Amino acid sequence: MTQALSQRQLRVGEEIRHLLARALERGDLHDAVLDTVPVTVSEVRVSPDLRHATAFVMSLGGLRLDEVLAALAKNAWAFNKMVARSLSLRYTPTVKFVADETFDEASHIDAVLRRPEVARDLVRPDDDDEDEHGA
Repeated sequence: MTQALSQRQLRVGEEIRHLLARALERGDLHDAVLDTVPVTVSEVRVSPDLRHATAFVMSLGGLRLDEVLAALAKNAWAFNKMVARSLSLRYTPTVKFVADETFDEASHIDAVLRRPEVARDLVRPDDDDEDEHGA
């Protein structure tokens, strides 16, 4: 069972997420891959001691994701420096980048829900009656 994140972890994670997203949007890193592929930073989870941060990222459409992750890892020092300058913390969290799997999971769930045999089971019997009476 996973322990719930503290308010401080959530706040620091969200601040780091904003910093990373802003840096990627502005093209602060001058990396050929990161300059050509839009990247979404969906979440940043920070460890309880605030020394480690895991940034969940996804490239637009999942294209060139391996290249994006390699470029982010190569430029992690620049992100860490940016975080150190921007946040007043005793320790600067070391940022690690991983692929955000939730997009794939959501796509899979959507595909399952659209299958005819599942869609048929999702229709409530009283929905048909309402359509007939114009309600």
